[in-house]
Amino acid sequence: MVLGKIGIIAGSGQFPLLFIEAAHKIGKYVAVVAHRGETGEEVVQAADSATWVKLGQLGKVINFFKKEGIHEIVFLGPITKTKIFRDLFPDLKGLLLWNKIDKKQDDAILRAIATALAEEGINVLESTIYLQHLLFPAGVLTKTKPTKAQIKDIEFGWRNARAIGELDIGQCVVVRDCAVVAVEAMEGTDATILRGGELAKEKAVVVKVRKPGQDFRFDLPATGVTTLETLKKVKGAVLAVEAGESILFDREKMIDEANKSGIVVVGVTEFEDGSLQI
Repeated sequence: MVLGKIGIIAGSGQFPLLFIEAAHKIGKYVAVVAHRGETGEEVVQAADSATWVKLGQLGKVINFFKKEGIHEIVFLGPITKTKIFRDLFPDLKGLLLWNKIDKKQDDAILRAIATALAEEGINVLESTIYLQHLLFPAGVLTKTKPTKAQIKDIEFGWRNARAIGELDIGQCVVVRDCAVVAVEAMEGTDATILRGGELAKEKAVVVKVRKPGQDFRFDLPATGVTTLETLKKVKGAVLAVEAGESILFDREKMIDEANKSGIVVVGVTEFEDGSLQI
């Protein structure tokens, strides 16, 4: 029995597939816009209907959702940010919108797309609407607890991560001994960890937060097994993530790997007065 329809604008990773599974469990019909070179074939196969697009084909996206009778959609999964410089193939509607965007940054681009879709009667919902259980939990998740020095690094990194978030640069920093060794920009978290880990040599502390005022409809921070494996490569020590404000994939497997490696994984809560619970 179909209880309404929902659409997905899908990037890479497992988030789109998990969403489809959850939506199907409550009887939703799911239509997917898949991006070539990003979205997995398994996502398209799991959907009730799908179309492939190139980055920037906004007109094709709108026409597909209208044809499918879709009025509510979600953005799920990242698009490789550097592709906006080499793999952008906008149609006329996409080009007109692109030229209106002054700042080619995540929030500005995604908000502009959401506004354009809303004008066509297609509203963007929060990406976690059916997947609240994937939100990063609070507290230390591993057997290994952070040391006093690591807590100090987390607090230091937190302030810096917040600062770059306010500028819409990135969501992650790598620190060691209260020194910032890497800041996330367009390259993404894993590349930032590799770069920062090489500079830190070992014992790097990775701090990842939600941007201040970030819209839950798109670009939520996400971590998982791949993040942990990247941290292991550089002999990192801590992964600290803002609790309740990001997605955690493959929780049990990730924590098991962290325990085997002695890496601390902690969900940090920030209170209204700016204090942290680690």
